[in-house]
Amino acid sequence: MSSAAAAIPQPQPGPRPGKVRAFLNLVLIEHSVFALPFAYIAALTAMFQLDKNIHWGRLLLVTIAMVGLRTFAMAANRIIDREIDARNPRTANREIVTGAVSVKSAWTGAGIALVFFLGAAALLNPLCLALAPVAIVPMVVYPYGKRFTNFPHAILGLAQAMGPVGAWIAITGEWSGDAVVLGLAVGIWIGGFDLIFGSQDVQADRAHGVKSVPARFGIPAALHGARVCHVITTALLVWYGVRTDAGIFFWIGMVIVAVAFVYEHTIVRPHDLSRLNRAFFTVNGFIGIALFACALLDLLMRGLTV
Repeated sequence: MSSAAAAIPQPQPGPRPGKVRAFLNLVLIEHSVFALPFAYIAALTAMFQLDKNIHWGRLLLVTIAMVGLRTFAMAANRIIDREIDARNPRTANREIVTGAVSVKSAWTGAGIALVFFLGAAALLNPLCLALAPVAIVPMVVYPYGKRFTNFPHAILGLAQAMGPVGAWIAITGEWSGDAVVLGLAVGIWIGGFDLIFGSQDVQADRAHGVKSVPARFGIPAALHGARVCHVITTALLVWYGVRTDAGIFFWIGMVIVAVAFVYEHTIVRPHDLSRLNRAFFTVNGFIGIALFACALLDLLMRGLTV
């Protein structure tokens, strides 16, 4: 090192977070906001149709199951993808790559989360427990998907579609066409914004043989596919509203969702991804929360008892 370079103060690494905090950072626990609102919409609508009462114990178990399964899925994803992440500058600072979380610790956290998920499913009803593997399998298959198919986003969408369906079964103990429609809407929505999110990794994915729609077909095609997905999502949410005899506040929520989708697709361009994080995190988080708030208000106005 030259004397001039040595004279420049070198940045010192900050203190590492504790093991629990590092694990929560690894699995991005705060991103549960994407899936939970739609599980709550399904659960509360099922309660409304069942007896118009909010069953707080069941709602708590649904929350534990959703967060547990998502935490398991994210931890497994990070473990399976750690070598891919290490080769991508965007993901090279993830905790499992830097060593802030060891593979052993990540598997331990994943196992604990899975126990919480299975325990909540068992306490809800026998069908939830029996169908638990159906929800777990796509969560594990998804990270491997980018190794053998150009459409891993579809696997992610399938995995996420399980949430509303599972939440409905948790309340009623049986299947519902309404829940399937809502689940499809959520799965296609998340698959669509994964197309947007994956667009920022095109160069790294192509360099290292990682498969995705943006890497195979290009960013413009991926963004067009995301638009199509979100048009279908909007149509499915409208169908869900019609099927469940939704009232005025749900439809106000749908207007908000439609406007948010339009905004999302105006701020991300094929040659300008500078606002991609705003589209991915801010807008999509807002969509889930806004529709949940409107759907809840609608159910309360129609007679759901707290």
